Amino acid sequence: MPVDRVHWDDLPLDARRAVEEQTGLIQRAETAAAGANSGIAATVRTADSALFVKGVPIDHPQVRTQQREAAINPYLPASCPRLLWHVQAAGWDLIGYERVLGRHADYAPGSPDLPLVARALAELQNTPCPDIELKRAEDRWSGYAGPADVEQFVGDTLLHTDLAPHNMLVTDRAHLIDWAWPTRGAAWIDPAVLILRLMEAGHTAPAADSWAREHISSWATAPPMSVMAFSKANARTWDEIARNDPQTWKKNMARLAHDWVTYRRKW
Repeated sequence: MPVDRVHWDDLPLDARRAVEEQTGLIQRAETAAAGANSGIAATVRTADSALFVKGVPIDHPQVRTQQREAAINPYLPASCPRLLWHVQAAGWDLIGYERVLGRHADYAPGSPDLPLVARALAELQNTPCPDIELKRAEDRWSGYAGPADVEQFVGDTLLHTDLAPHNMLVTDRAHLIDWAWPTRGAAWIDPAVLILRLMEAGHTAPAADSWAREHISSWATAPPMSVMAFSKANARTWDEIARNDPQTWKKNMARLAHDWVTYRRKW
């Protein structure tokens, strides 16, 4: 469920004061244009630093995803922005991150960002999955596949599961952000998620598949039957997303998910 975006000055005074207890006096704030999951998302500046602040009302369902972000952050790869603090005040749940001066990744065919994206994903896949409460892949997709299929999603890899280009900030490397859905599961699930985003950016299904096989080891060794089971479950997931909120990009993702299934059936 999207959250209505507000500006820094729209926050209750006590919420702003709670943030300033962590940061010092905030002199300027710039609201982020992208994203729909945070009520406040802004770069804030003090006399000697800048950081990124995001937050949602405590009574909004989206607060659970933000709290998952805060819980997973200490275990993430070094390329991911560090969580600096997490406070609740005046009906708001607020978190502060170190600021990364980057741009959203370009996933288009031939983009120089693609090797950086592959490197970031390899770094993540080599990061130990922490022993904390996380969603499990077999549970997350259980409503979209039968028991025999979801058992193939079991694994002990830390997954991001939302590898859209706006969740990759590029500097001299790619930084994975927006950890609303950290999941424990089979390593090849994140490449399967990424492939749809590559197709969204203009790759054909065979080209996206070939790129992933060349650059992501877990995809090169993924069991074909398991990939097909997940691909069907993911297509059903996108169907549901598009039905519930029929924005053009969501309907496009559902179509691409089915295009991918059609391609995989030829294997």
